[in-house]
Formats: sequence, C-alpha cells, structure tokens
Amino acid sequence: MSLRFVASSRLPTPWAIFTLYGFEDTQTGKEHVALVLGDVSGSEPVLARIHSECLTGDALFSLRCDCGFQLQEALQRIAAEGRGALLYLRQEGRGIGLINKIRAYHLQDAGADTVEANEQLGFEADMRDYSMLPVMLEHLGINTLRLMTNNPRKVAALENYGLKLAERVPLTTGLNPHNAHYLDTKANKLGHMMQSTDFNPFAPGPQKDDSTGEA
Repeated sequence: MSLRFVASSRLPTPWAIFTLYGFEDTQTGKEHVALVLGDVSGSEPVLARIHSECLTGDALFSLRCDCGFQLQEALQRIAAEGRGALLYLRQEGRGIGLINKIRAYHLQDAGADTVEANEQLGFEADMRDYSMLPVMLEHLGINTLRLMTNNPRKVAALENYGLKLAERVPLTTGLNPHNAHYLDTKANKLGHMMQSTDFNPFAPGPQKDDSTGEA
C-alpha cells in the first residue's frame, strides 16, 4: 500500500476539538483522513468508525441514506467518551464515484434498489477497498477497535488485515420515509446486521419537491 502520512491539525467541531490526520495514496492521489480524540495509543480498545465518503449524505443532508446520520452519531459518541477515532475514506458510492452514484440514484428513482442500480451500471454491489486501514491505524498507534458498524464486510476487512476487533458496536440512526427501503436492502441483500425496528426514527420536516428533471 502506497499510503503516506502528510500532516495533522486541530479540527474544532460542534462536539469536540479533534486532531485531523491527512494521508495520501501516492499511486492514485486519493486522500483519506482520520479524526482522533484523546490518547488512542496502547492496548486499550478504541471506539472507532470506518466511514466511507458520502457527499450527498455527509455534506448535502440527503435523506436517501443513513450515512450523514451515522457520521454525526459516531462523532458524538466519540466526543461523549472522550477518546476515539473516525477514519474517513474517500470512496464515494461504495467505490463507484460520485457521478456514477447519481446515475444509480436515477435508476433507483425508476424503481431499482441500491444493489440493482449498481449492478445495472456494471458494478458490484460494494466495491470499497480497505487496504489503507493497516497503515492509518499503525500511524495512529491504534491496536484494537470497538468498531461502530452494521456492515459485516468491514468486520471481515479488519480480520483479513490481521487487525484486532474487541467489539462491534451497532450504529442505527436516521431512519426516515426516504431511506426505509434502502435500509431494508442493506439488511436483506448486503447482510448488514440490523433491522428497521432497531432504528430510532428521524422525522424530516415539510419538504417541497421542485425536481423537474431539467438541467
């Protein structure tokens, strides 16, 4: 893996002042970051989240997924505990990229689920790569994780790279009328360890649909 640490800085957030670590893949040019709070080195398991970039959910407040909700919940939990790490990986749309993700959304608007949409575009259901994790975690001094995830692929990735997992911590937040089918698909087709009854529902306010399909 051609990942290298570049720099770190303070990152004040609504929940805590984190340290932001930047990493660069020198072969692909992709950049990944880690938000760290407290002393995460040593043998004590670290509360952590491996979060793949979701511009629509993380930054544009999309209700089509639970990504933005999971990101904020993870940071809040780390802040409440006073110690932890969030690894933010730049692999939008489960690895297919932002524009292809929009194409997949268009297919979902026509009735496909999230897995079918990816496959109709010629992609696998999940194309994410976790080979950067050992380098990032080693640099941060993290030996053992208490991982906030519902995704068995992330658990398997840690095991495949010989990383230690002390506990899987469920992360069930953000259920709303726009993502209920998406969450069911993740559970039923992708094997995510959750059910809709596990979630605390999110009730979005009144919304105006001004989509015309025109550019």
